[in-house]
Amino acid sequence: MPNSSTKKPVASGRPAGLFTWIAIGVVLVVVAALVVVKVTSGSPGKNGGNTVTTPAMMAELTGIAPSVFNSVGLNSPSAPVAKPVVLKKQPLLTGLSSTGKPVPQILYVGAEYCPYCAGERWSVITALSRFGTWSGLQNTASYVGDYFPNTASFSFVTAKYSSPYLAFNGIEQFSNVPKPDKSGYEPLMTTPKKFNAVFLKYDTAQFVPGMSVANQYAYPFISLGNQYLVSGAQFTPGLLAGQSRDAIAAALSTPSSPVTDGIIAAANYLTASICHLTHNQPMAVCTSPAVVNAASHL
Repeated sequence: MPNSSTKKPVASGRPAGLFTWIAIGVVLVVVAALVVVKVTSGSPGKNGGNTVTTPAMMAELTGIAPSVFNSVGLNSPSAPVAKPVVLKKQPLLTGLSSTGKPVPQILYVGAEYCPYCAGERWSVITALSRFGTWSGLQNTASYVGDYFPNTASFSFVTAKYSSPYLAFNGIEQFSNVPKPDKSGYEPLMTTPKKFNAVFLKYDTAQFVPGMSVANQYAYPFISLGNQYLVSGAQFTPGLLAGQSRDAIAAALSTPSSPVTDGIIAAANYLTASICHLTHNQPMAVCTSPAVVNAASHL
């Protein structure tokens, strides 16, 4: 299977539920040749000068009031928000919690250059912060020559996540730095065989409704214990266009912000999916109105 590092720097990732978006008249530009990846090897490679996410930024990301999640709910007036795909009769993907206990595993596979990944990471981080604690996040941005250029986001390269309920692995397979010969992007993280197998099995037309064979292996990919999955972004990263990282983060306390609506609505769907895996723990999160509503729509 070809490695995406052999391809020219192009837009990658397909919004999850794109077929639905088009049906309701939302026009998005999607690359025809999506990334197909295999296990990368070696130590972490180059990135585009990522910086450490400050404590103040972390507080804005992870300290969102429950009232904001409940006020936003499941919709954004500016763009559709797609829910995760429900997988049936699949074995639970598990990992080890921070205390060494077997727990449901959340897997993210993406790349720093990918604008769809840039948008989705905001929702992943905010959703998972309701179940555990983040450290080691880095500031990054999507490739300046891609669609939705320079979309402000975060990288999972050095991120650590601690939770009694979940295990998380975030794989950034490629950086946002093109190779000198323009044949692709610099490889960044090694993908363990176990997780690569999950990616290659589930990010396919067999499991993603409406996905064509030509569009398989889209970034970002998220497996929620192999019981739910996200293939592509849940909302268009165009919502974040022209916004600084500071502005996006500061607006997360404002439920009337169009940017916040997209991020939080997607996070509510992710939260509801995770609550199914944790048997509704923590209860305060999983019985909140927005999460209960999201669960009823999965």
